[in-house]
Amino acid sequence: MRLRLNCQDEPNGGQPARFQRQEDGLTLVELLVSIVLVAVVFGTIVNSYISSAIMAEWTGYSLAAQQIGVQCLEQSRSAVWDIALGKYEITNMALINSSWNASNQTYTGYTTNILDVPYKGTNYVMVTNFITIQTIYENNASNVPVQLQVIRVDTVWPFNRWGNYSIAALYTNSIATYIAPDNRDPSTLGVQGN
Repeated sequence: MRLRLNCQDEPNGGQPARFQRQEDGLTLVELLVSIVLVAVVFGTIVNSYISSAIMAEWTGYSLAAQQIGVQCLEQSRSAVWDIALGKYEITNMALINSSWNASNQTYTGYTTNILDVPYKGTNYVMVTNFITIQTIYENNASNVPVQLQVIRVDTVWPFNRWGNYSIAALYTNSIATYIAPDNRDPSTLGVQGN
């Protein structure tokens, strides 16, 4: 607290100064407003860190699910499909509930796998890969000698936002490619075998 001398000229010839009390400090309203502002800023900073950590975890899950989808896609691409030799090993993939639809020439099934993210004990995350392999023709005519196959893998994975197991949302990563048949018969290539 400090005292300040307040000199005011009075109309009657001016009395010397009178003392007026003035305090430096904050009122209760100013104090509460500043506390609320600090709490809002601090809460926003903490919430931003938590949100960025959740999004980083979601990104890790998404990348791991995409890699599992790529593994299934590469497994089907590496199978032998040679029309000249009559080899068709793509349907030898170990799929659960696999089926062949002859009308639209589509092979479907699914596999399950553990998501490749850190876990301990039983808190692993299971993903499901839905695989569809469909034979198509270059111009939708069945007499074209070169066939193509469309391989599509849909990887479905849950994300529970840090322990909210009852409200886990399902996300899907999809990947697809076209493949052409192998041609490993030298007689159809015009190459004479030794």
